[in-house]
Amino acid sequence: MNMSSLLPHRWRVKREAGRHNEAIAGILHTPPIVPKRDGLVIFSMIGTAVVLPYLVAVKSLWHQLKRGRIAILDDGTLTAADRAILAQHCGDPQIFRIDEVHRGPFPQGGCWERLLTILDNRAGEYWLQLDSDTVTLGPVWELERAIAANRSFTLLGGADSPEEAMELSAYARLAYPDGEEDGHVQSRIESRMARLAPNLGWKYIRGCAGFAGFAAGRGGRELAAAFLARMKGVIGEEDAATWGTEQVASNFLIANEGMPVCLPYSRYMNYWGEPWEHGTAFIHFVGSHRYDNGAYADASQEAIAELGA
Repeated sequence: MNMSSLLPHRWRVKREAGRHNEAIAGILHTPPIVPKRDGLVIFSMIGTAVVLPYLVAVKSLWHQLKRGRIAILDDGTLTAADRAILAQHCGDPQIFRIDEVHRGPFPQGGCWERLLTILDNRAGEYWLQLDSDTVTLGPVWELERAIAANRSFTLLGGADSPEEAMELSAYARLAYPDGEEDGHVQSRIESRMARLAPNLGWKYIRGCAGFAGFAAGRGGRELAAAFLARMKGVIGEEDAATWGTEQVASNFLIANEGMPVCLPYSRYMNYWGEPWEHGTAFIHFVGSHRYDNGAYADASQEAIAELGA
């Protein structure tokens, strides 16, 4: 028996995260990002526990794009040493403090502050939201075209996700043919979309907020607030403040922005414990399978080697 399986989940994750940090320490010996003020902002919410994985995420993406400046939302745990490392490797990035984000009617936590920071600051620049548990392994042509055309984009939630924005009731019928579901808050909201906002023409994409682009020249707080109010109406005010509602809101906002781009899942994917195909450009190592099979460390080391010393 693997004795580690007997440890509480939070202990196992902490130990695996420590081992992962050791495996990717070489990221500190790669060349720093030289930011460009060219209309693109690569933005992430991070804390002290994920500084090294974040550097892999942001450097491997910037290496392929070769453009943009870096902005960070401090989740409240970044130390002075962390900020020094980030300044050295990310070209003195703009850092926001989570406790300074004006929330208004929006929930506290659950990444809502991250979404609100994007909506409040994208009027003159394209904002790309990047999770720290991602690795870019190859050219990102589709992403480059979306940014150049100022079209919002999203990483799809899975291989079976529709590859276009759909009217809310049509999406609910397709994704939940057996009707409304309970369980995870995302499924609760999505399966109830037929009665969330009838006759408003709103659309939805089942994307992943871990990698999403928000076109310049827009706001979005008003639409987000209207959507939040509708969510409260179908699942209750308390549940509308739980983890997962921000991702649904992010998907909704992108779906209703002109002609959003759904990145092809064959090249931009979430890792669910299965090997990826040759030619995969981008991988999001989701929490439930993040450290399975050593794949996250392997992909990170491959990206670090590509960055060079």
